[in-house]
Amino acid sequence: MSGKPEWLTWGREIQAIAQTGLTFTQDPFDRERYVMLRTIAARMMAVGTGAPVAWIESLFAGQEGYATPKVEVRAAVFDAAGRILMVREVLDGGRWTLPGGWADVNLTPAENAVKEVQEESGYIVTVRRLAAVWDRDRQGHEHKAFSCAKFFFLCDLAGGKAATSIETSEIGWFGPEEIPADLSLGRVLPGQIRRMFDHYREPGLPADFE
Repeated sequence: MSGKPEWLTWGREIQAIAQTGLTFTQDPFDRERYVMLRTIAARMMAVGTGAPVAWIESLFAGQEGYATPKVEVRAAVFDAAGRILMVREVLDGGRWTLPGGWADVNLTPAENAVKEVQEESGYIVTVRRLAAVWDRDRQGHEHKAFSCAKFFFLCDLAGGKAATSIETSEIGWFGPEEIPADLSLGRVLPGQIRRMFDHYREPGLPADFE
């Protein structure tokens, strides 16, 4: 169970109906109705989160096309000593996370993972295999306005050297008993990191999914 509140489930569903309807309808009266639905969804979210209605409305108005979950990628990179690569995320107060982020267009999820590692840590990696595809809500992350599928890839170090970026302030390698306590929990959870160690130690494990 995801534990997400009903207002969030309903708000997302109404927003998705409005977004998809606005994409395909040709009827001006239907467009007006879908805009009203989008406003209702924004008001529901505002009541539940405390965020300004206008800000949520602008967020929803920027979404176009058929409504689908967002895609996030994370890379579990291991060195020869079996340690996992982590970076301090500037936007989350310097908390630790696995390299990754939103998937960019024109790249596959695996290619996005490789790109994110190099941008955030300076290292060059190759993707060995997909380790997990998890739903953000069901994993226990803080609930957000949009649904999100999180792709975790097991990666091998291929080159490069440690280098911070505008997104990261420190790079580190950690063993299974050294996982930092100050994690960026919106991005990665302790159990997810432990599961990546399982996949590293047991190459035959199938990918986790929900």
